[in-house]
Amino acid sequence: MQISLHDVGGQALRVGIHRGDAARLPLLLYNGIGANIELVQPFLDALDAQPVILFDVPGVGGSPPPRLPYRPSTIARLTAQLLDQLGYPEVDVLGVSWGGALAQQFAFQHRRRCRRLVLAATSPGHLMVPGRPSVLLKMATPRRYKDPDYMQRIAGDVYGGALRGAPELARKHLRHIRWSSDYGYYLQLFAGFGWSSLPWLRTLSQPTLILAGTDDPIVPVVNARILARLIPKARLVTIHDGHLFLVTSAHDSADIILEFLSNAAN
Repeated sequence: MQISLHDVGGQALRVGIHRGDAARLPLLLYNGIGANIELVQPFLDALDAQPVILFDVPGVGGSPPPRLPYRPSTIARLTAQLLDQLGYPEVDVLGVSWGGALAQQFAFQHRRRCRRLVLAATSPGHLMVPGRPSVLLKMATPRRYKDPDYMQRIAGDVYGGALRGAPELARKHLRHIRWSSDYGYYLQLFAGFGWSSLPWLRTLSQPTLILAGTDDPIVPVVNARILARLIPKARLVTIHDGHLFLVTSAHDSADIILEFLSNAAN
């Protein structure tokens, strides 16, 4: 992955580009809350020749905090400006967890620039079926990103799936963390307050793949069924894993996504 800083409308963004087959349309990836671009490296490796564009949102990883709080619509606009700089008029879009809100917003706000949409471990936003309160309380602070021992203790309960039986995998995941600031984390939480895609999901015209872990304590699989029911051209695939299946089941996830992008392109 090639990493560089870009000035986008006065906001510095740390951008990663996973080079691949230039004949393929790039996949724009929105990461989860508190997650810098390196955290999905196992998934990028599994994608092999698929080109990918991703960036640290303002206040996360290597992107400095913004001057003002932002909303998903703000990030969608920044994304369009970044794609202009990079020379990509159109992309496929993948949103993971918190990043799923950004992916939905971009597909709605810049629909002509989003050919295909992939939503992984995500929901329609504020009006979702919530996870267990004990899990959501642990997600309300960034402590797990800063304390490896704490992350290992709670990983199974919070993320489910493969981490229930092998919490030591959390340390392997955590080694890619590039922590920026608590402020950036809380900006992400604030950005999601009150946001919901439910009023306009039926207007999304892109072919959409929805992926959900069957053991996801943060985003119960019923949220994926809601998305699949409301998005006109959606298909739901469940994976027998937890919230972090893009990392813990990287090859299986990548195979499903690549097949979708390939078939949708024909």
